[in-house]
Amino acid sequence: MNETVVFLPGMMCDARLFLPQILSLGATRPISFMPLTGASSMGALASAVLDAAPRKFALVAHGMGGMVAMEVLRRSPERVTRIALMDTSPQPEPPSVAGLREPRIIAVQTGKMAEAMKAEIPPECLAPGAGRRETQALLADMAQSLGRDVFIAQSRALQRRPDQQKTLSTTKVPALVLCGEHDTLYPVARHAFMADLIPVAELRVISGAGHMPTVEQPEETTEILRAWLEAPLLVR
Repeated sequence: MNETVVFLPGMMCDARLFLPQILSLGATRPISFMPLTGASSMGALASAVLDAAPRKFALVAHGMGGMVAMEVLRRSPERVTRIALMDTSPQPEPPSVAGLREPRIIAVQTGKMAEAMKAEIPPECLAPGAGRRETQALLADMAQSLGRDVFIAQSRALQRRPDQQKTLSTTKVPALVLCGEHDTLYPVARHAFMADLIPVAELRVISGAGHMPTVEQPEETTEILRAWLEAPLLVR
């Protein structure tokens, strides 16, 4: 039987981030989407995922969700069958970047969610072209739906996230490392480094996509995930 696929979203994203993948992949396998709400640390968010997830599951995670997924893997490697990490990083947040979150938090507290999100995910990290505005509009709408308290809690979790390089370098879980070619938040070179850390990993770069390949190039992203999920698991 196909293992359940647990989807973990990026910062201030809801299930719409993965909607094309959930609809397509869910036709042949069990799917679970888990929002990253209700906690302000990677550890607490990972605990919530583990409490809600089945005994064995595959992880597909984007951005901040990838960081939570790595913490899940660190805590319970025996429960994760495989892991897909897209447009994310295993490294802790540099102090200079952590400091930039403070004015964004203040902006959100004063009702400026749209401005804070544009600073969080700037237009230039998305693929150029006609679809960029549509992607930005979706990001803004998802953030507005989740609200101020979630933005602040997720910002704190990102600021204090642990270094997961050892987690990746010692894992026996097969991994897919995926990113958009135009992602400037977590560029291709960082994903190549991440793939090199993992003993069994495949790196895929999606043309015509930036930080949000699941919505910028949904069909290609879905087919890459499908092929990866259908590949036989290695005996551990």
